Amino acid sequence: MKKSLLLYLFILAVLMNIFTYMYFSKQATFEKERVEKMKIKLDSVAAKVADADYFSLAYNENAQNYFDNDNVKKPMDYAKIIPLVTEKLMDLNEDSKGNPYIGQDKIGANKFIINKVKLLNHRWIIADYSDGEYWGEVLIKYFIDDNEQVSFETVNSILYQK
Repeated sequence: MKKSLLLYLFILAVLMNIFTYMYFSKQATFEKERVEKMKIKLDSVAAKVADADYFSLAYNENAQNYFDNDNVKKPMDYAKIIPLVTEKLMDLNEDSKGNPYIGQDKIGANKFIINKVKLLNHRWIIADYSDGEYWGEVLIKYFIDDNEQVSFETVNSILYQK
C-alpha cells in the first residue's frame, strides 16, 4: 500500500513537472512572438513618422545648412529658428481682425487664428487656422534678416467647407 502511494505521488510529481515545463516553454514562445510582432509594428510606425517628417526643417539637412553656411552673414541654429518663427507667427493671432497672414477675411463673429504651425524648410511654413466654426490651411513664406527679425508673406490659403 505504501509503495503504491509513493508510486502515485511520484507519477503525480512527474506530471506536474511536465505540465509546468510545457506551460513556461509555451509562455516564453508566446512572449517571443509577441515581441517580434511589436518590433514589426514599431518599425512600421517609425517609417511612417519618418515619412511624415520628410518635409520638416527639423529633419531636412539641406534646409538646415541654409542657415549655417559661408554665404550667410550671420549663421543661425535651426533649432532656435523653429520656435522663433513659430512664436512670431502665433503672436500675430492677437490682432483684433485675426492673424493677417491667413489670407481670409473674418466671416462670422470670431476672428481667424492660427492653431498649428510646421516649418517645412528654410522658406515655407504650413499652418492650420480656424475661427472655431470654419477651418483652413495656409502656406506662408518666411524671411529672417541678420537682426533675427522675421517677416511673412502669404503664398496661398484654403478654407474648407463647413
